[in-house]
Amino acid sequence: MTTLLTPEQLEAALRDIGGRRYHRLHPFHALLHGGKCDKGQVQAWALNRYYYQAMIPIKDASLIARCDDPAVRREWRSRLVDHDGESEGDGGIARWLRLTDGLGLDRDYVTSLRGLLPATRFAVEAYVHFVRERPLLEAIASSLTEMFSPTIISERVAGMLANYDFVTRETLAYFDKRPPQAQKDADFALNYVKRHAVTPAEQRAVLAALEFKCDVLWSMLDALYHAYVAPKHVPPGAFKPEGA
Repeated sequence: MTTLLTPEQLEAALRDIGGRRYHRLHPFHALLHGGKCDKGQVQAWALNRYYYQAMIPIKDASLIARCDDPAVRREWRSRLVDHDGESEGDGGIARWLRLTDGLGLDRDYVTSLRGLLPATRFAVEAYVHFVRERPLLEAIASSLTEMFSPTIISERVAGMLANYDFVTRETLAYFDKRPPQAQKDADFALNYVKRHAVTPAEQRAVLAALEFKCDVLWSMLDALYHAYVAPKHVPPGAFKPEGA
């Protein structure tokens, strides 16, 4: 890409990336949402995803720490509150732990991270390092997977409630608040990117940042599929479902 896109064309290119590369297209999600996973596979998904959830505020705090614009900092800090909460037991991370509780996982084991797949750790840490080290425009653009999350959340909640007798609405309470939060965050980040990506090089970098983030999420599901679906090669030290 050597010509400058209009803001509308840039948005269309970003949405095209999500349409082709967002992890709702991954085979593991088809299994998860379609009721084809056993309880151990659902537990493995929730346990590994916990690390991603837990590191989101670390990622966002690092972005805020190097942002010179107070307006952006004010907007971005709401993400910390969304995930960390205003007090103990509040926020997205606490609600995710209620999900792992509801699936029968020991909370201390989940938070210890002992059961993580190595690829989960590497993928999440790659995302954190990307946000810390890349230009602010690219760091913000990497969050734009949130444009596509309301759809996957609606599919997930409906599919899991319909197909798993060990899942309840209370178990999935994390997802009740996420669609409006994600929409608000995505709207801000998208508008920021459209205003600040003003050269072809910057627009290429923005598109590459979203592709990178899609790759992070996809690789996490690749690891889950390999370890718990086929060929079921669970790495040493990683979570093994009961009876596996």
